[in-house]
Amino acid sequence: MIQKQWFWTLPVVLMITGALAAVGVAQNVAKEKEFRIERSMPKEAIACIECHKREHPGLFADWAHSRHASANITCYDCHKAEAFDPDVSQEHYKQYQRSDQPYGTTEYKIPVAAVVTPKDCSRCHPDEAKQYSLSKHANTMEIIWKIDPWLNKGMNSDVERATGCYHCHGTVLKMKDGTLDPETWPNVGVGRINLDGSKGGCTSCHTRHMFSVMEARKPEACGQCHLGPDHPQIEIYMESKHGDIYTAHGDDYNWTAAPGTWSPGVDFRGPTCASCHMSGAGTTLTTHDVTERLSWEIQAPLTIRPSDFKPFPAKTNWQTERDKMKVVCTQCHGKTWVDNHYVKLDKVVAEYNDVYFKPAKAMLNQLYDNGLLDKTKFFDERLEVEYYELWHHEGRRARMGTAMMAPDYAWWHGFYECKKRYNNYMEEARDLIKHNKKAYQATDYPNATGNTSKPKEVFPTDP
Repeated sequence: MIQKQWFWTLPVVLMITGALAAVGVAQNVAKEKEFRIERSMPKEAIACIECHKREHPGLFADWAHSRHASANITCYDCHKAEAFDPDVSQEHYKQYQRSDQPYGTTEYKIPVAAVVTPKDCSRCHPDEAKQYSLSKHANTMEIIWKIDPWLNKGMNSDVERATGCYHCHGTVLKMKDGTLDPETWPNVGVGRINLDGSKGGCTSCHTRHMFSVMEARKPEACGQCHLGPDHPQIEIYMESKHGDIYTAHGDDYNWTAAPGTWSPGVDFRGPTCASCHMSGAGTTLTTHDVTERLSWEIQAPLTIRPSDFKPFPAKTNWQTERDKMKVVCTQCHGKTWVDNHYVKLDKVVAEYNDVYFKPAKAMLNQLYDNGLLDKTKFFDERLEVEYYELWHHEGRRARMGTAMMAPDYAWWHGFYECKKRYNNYMEEARDLIKHNKKAYQATDYPNATGNTSKPKEVFPTDP
């Protein structure tokens, strides 16, 4: 009986399996996302939408799901340009010489720029653009060319810069043969120098073409650049209690709350990078100037107040900015908790400055004065690297770990590593002085071929 029943049911099983397979195949068939133009748009904007819908479906889908699309903001509104603008795409004009689609005619021809800049965004977001222009983000090209030995000493190649440094800091955009120079584009660095004179790229955080507020509020947006051995803010954040709460409860946060309404304790339980450094809370207003709310310049070799940071002095008062940050903190913490946190941070700053950095800098100066190290280049002698990493790697991690309440970074990745670096550095330095011996200088230092000329677009008066 069992065998007989098996033979009778086998065709049925096969029929069901076949039906399910057919359903699966049907489900995997690509479906076109429908977007009906139901609002008043100029014909040029309709041409943009219809063309990109076919040519770049991913780009179109991003835009179609955006708040911009809901508000009738189209490609034309952001990319439109004047024919005489330096960043007009000459290549794009060829799109109006096509016969394979109805919008490829001169009737729809308009000048467009591929790069959408903060100046373009300021047509609708003037406050955000103004605040951003004042920040260290927007002005980072000026900052790094004033302080960075990799650039000023030409210690890395232009290719290494383009794929590394400039990816986050930004390039100086240039045109070549009517299109964007591949050595400078694509790039969405926060300090990019645009052809219209503006600085930065809003799409560093609000990525194309959805330009999502939700995306920019998440710590991963900042973690694109703020990571690694020299400024591991994303790793520090994820280790902290704040990051732990985000990991546990982040799926329940109201990421899409309207700008200016995202409230601690209501829309989210634990803060992110954006909610501390940019979003409004209590009496502290929202800002796109991340230089605000900082009371120490803890990324600098010697920790100083932001207004004393010579490469780019902040036009702020550190006490005022600390009070703003305290208002943000006290949305979730008591006054004593917040005040004592800053007492601890100030003590760490003092110890780092006095115990580690100042003696190391004094020793470096002595080695240069004694002719035991050569100033011509940097990084080609081991003690220069040791000194650099003492403040640029371990020293930053110790200070940033403390500021963001991540004990493993404050100690094991920070001060513990500072001690080892400092001791090795001092041992070798004293040995050179004792024997009046010049340090070994790398004669075949690789790829030290970078251009050392400061960009005229940033330093127009420099010789």
